Amino acid sequence: MTERHTLTSGASLSLLVDSSVLDSKITDTYKERVFNASASEDAEDETSPVETRVILVGDACSNQQLLKALEDIKMPCIKAESMEELGNLENTDFEAIFVLPDFKDPAFDYLNSPENRVLGPPIVMLCARRKEPLPFTSRPLYCASMIDMVLCFTGFRKKEELVRMVTLVHHMGGIIRKDFSSKVTHLIAFSTHGDKYRVAVSMGTPILKADWIYKAWERRDDLEFCAADEEFRNAFKVPPFQDCILSFFGFPDEERSNMEEMTVMQGGQHLPVGDERCTHLVVEEKNVKDLPFEPSKKLHVVKQEWFWGSIQMDARAGESMYLYEKSVSPALKKSVSLLSLNTPNSNRKKRRLRDTLAQLTRDTDISPFPPRKRQSAEHSLSMGSLLDISNTPESGKSPGDMPNSCSKLSKLTTPVPLKQSARWQVAMELYQTESNYVDILTTISKLFKEPLEMEGQLGGPILAPEEIKTIFGSIPDILEVHRRIKMDLEDLMINWSEKESVGAVFLNYSKDLVKAYPPFVNFFEMSKLTIVNCEKQKPRFHAFLKIAQSKPECGRQTLVELLIRPVQRLPSVVLLLTDVKKHTADDNPDKATLEKAIESLKEVMTHINEDKRKTEGQRQIFDVVYEVDGCPANLLSSHRLLVQRVETVSLSEELCDRGEQVTLFLFNDCLEIARKRHKVMNAFKSPHGHTRPPASLKHICLMPLSQIRKVLNITETEDCRHAFALVVRPPTEQENLLLGFQLTAEEPVKQEWLRILCRHIANTICKADSESLICTASPHSVDLNTKDMDSTLSRASRAIRKTSKKVTRVFSFTKTPKRTLQKALIVSSTPDETSPVRGGESFIGSLSSSSTLAGMHSPSLINIPSMFERRHHTFSRSTTHLI
Repeated sequence: MTERHTLTSGASLSLLVDSSVLDSKITDTYKERVFNASASEDAEDETSPVETRVILVGDACSNQQLLKALEDIKMPCIKAESMEELGNLENTDFEAIFVLPDFKDPAFDYLNSPENRVLGPPIVMLCARRKEPLPFTSRPLYCASMIDMVLCFTGFRKKEELVRMVTLVHHMGGIIRKDFSSKVTHLIAFSTHGDKYRVAVSMGTPILKADWIYKAWERRDDLEFCAADEEFRNAFKVPPFQDCILSFFGFPDEERSNMEEMTVMQGGQHLPVGDERCTHLVVEEKNVKDLPFEPSKKLHVVKQEWFWGSIQMDARAGESMYLYEKSVSPALKKSVSLLSLNTPNSNRKKRRLRDTLAQLTRDTDISPFPPRKRQSAEHSLSMGSLLDISNTPESGKSPGDMPNSCSKLSKLTTPVPLKQSARWQVAMELYQTESNYVDILTTISKLFKEPLEMEGQLGGPILAPEEIKTIFGSIPDILEVHRRIKMDLEDLMINWSEKESVGAVFLNYSKDLVKAYPPFVNFFEMSKLTIVNCEKQKPRFHAFLKIAQSKPECGRQTLVELLIRPVQRLPSVVLLLTDVKKHTADDNPDKATLEKAIESLKEVMTHINEDKRKTEGQRQIFDVVYEVDGCPANLLSSHRLLVQRVETVSLSEELCDRGEQVTLFLFNDCLEIARKRHKVMNAFKSPHGHTRPPASLKHICLMPLSQIRKVLNITETEDCRHAFALVVRPPTEQENLLLGFQLTAEEPVKQEWLRILCRHIANTICKADSESLICTASPHSVDLNTKDMDSTLSRASRAIRKTSKKVTRVFSFTKTPKRTLQKALIVSSTPDETSPVRGGESFIGSLSSSSTLAGMHSPSLINIPSMFERRHHTFSRSTTHLI
């Protein structure tokens, strides 16, 4: 062992060679040893098998976890705490496995040789945990963080750094390949240049920085750690624009600023146009006709699609596919056209061109647009309809690029007259808009939805499945229905006659339209919000939209602008069918069918609007439930709608402390009363990762509107501003209760709010005159004032009362169980339906002040210490009959 030494330069060079060659040599050597051993066993039957022992070196001798692991796998061990003891173990009759606590001390340099098996404590303890034998390896193996990983390097120029990384990969169980192949699992790249990088991008192989290896080595003693863990690995991805310096030409200032920010986020740098240090010049090819300078050979002049494509796939795209080419000048085009017309066959080409133009002229005689502009068309455009054929991407296509349906339509079985009826022209426009609409829906599906749903995307999925579902909703169902409508309209126009029924086409699909449209229209606002949020939070999705929206199929329209088409389509169809009906004779059977079709489409739109209103109302109720802590579950009901929300301050102590901030949620049949929370809980996080704001309000009671007997409009004075009161009588109370409030916001106005409240109370109790529920009262008659609500003394008094209540609850020895209290209230309290509740001044005169009302007690089996507790339980119980 005296010839053993540390790594020399020759050994360093050997590490750079493909380790698969060395692995094969080791395997052959091992097989040769096994063969020789078996041959010697056959020759000498008395030869005994070689014993394997573990030699613990240095501090490994005192590692109790390591000693326990060796006991578990029943492996005998010898301790060598010093180099002298290690030297005494040279001539042994057993195979030695050396376990070193660290691969940096002199003992490691002494033992580092292919003839010795050197292991680290983590790999021994891992084998003991898995109940596996110790691995056979000719290289030092410290841990298993990179077991079964095949790495390849590119772009590194410093030999010492490369040797260091290769050594660490071997120590963690990884394998090195010199050439890139399908077996490589990770590419370690210093730059984004080179063939290995391009192949790795095309194959979807993770491309990582060198820091990934170093950070993995720092966690070498963690038995649970794996370097291939996605969360750990993603932190060391090579950004698309690493070692790239970009400049942008031809873009608006705002867009250029946005692209420069994205460049920095993706690991690159940006400089002004013309700087010699730039590696890429990104050009807006639609606005730039010529470059301001002659680019050097080292400068990549690319289109903006290269920039967004690199961000989308999270890797630098190849420049060859996105090179910018100068547009041909008009003079050159003219010379080329003159050259082509001066050929010997120019006369034949001119004759063919005249025939083509004549045919095109005949085709344009059957234009879908009548010679005059109709009022319905003007009205349709005023609604913001985007379905005019002149505004669609298909309007710019040449006749050869039109869809098959359009070419099929031109092949009429009978000669088409030069002049058609107004009914035919409107029907033709209906077909044209339907064809354009189907093409737009197809663009949404093919250009946006399907690529986002595609499996095996470079860089991983761009959006989560639930986000894709939220954005596109029922677009496939809408597309399928309108494809069938388009085919029926196409057959109708091919076999046209004045007796053909246009209305029957839409009448036959009215049920399908009812099923397909509401799920999309109801959640369209949520779809737009999802697109905006994802575009801000996910650069890859932003890049995906930039690339897709630059395609000619989109007609320079954004995804949100395309998704609004289904919202606009049905009103546009109703207008066109109304125009067809106007040009249909009274004796034509299609006139009655058109009326039925129009009514059916209006019913579909009414159903959509009603469903949308219900959906929005249900969403608002859910928002209330989430905002109010302790809100009763029976608030959720299909017939219940949120009417208005009012911010107030309590002027009485019936429900809560005077001066407490109270929020009133008015529903069509009940009133939810909640106070502001003094201590806000932590935010709620859903399983999908969305964080919901914490509940900011605390539930007090849910009061049916039928329990409100009178609404008092308190007269405005210097001591009482924006105040009103509710005279309430719960079923379990024999006396009226007075609840006073002060509006704190400018909206709504007090009179308007009281009218809305009384109208819904009247609807609930089936009373025609809602004005009779409002009474005017002076502040003195009901003992209400707002003068000292914001004073320091008032706030201090409220704080003292809260503290006193907390102390009383803590030290109370006579706590009445809640269930017992509720039962006692139910048994003892009987509502008196004949109690006088009258309007006008007579009612006000009989009404006691709030302080008098607070001191009243109804007969009970037990003594209730607080009227608030009694009324709180009363209101909670009285809401059980709401649903």
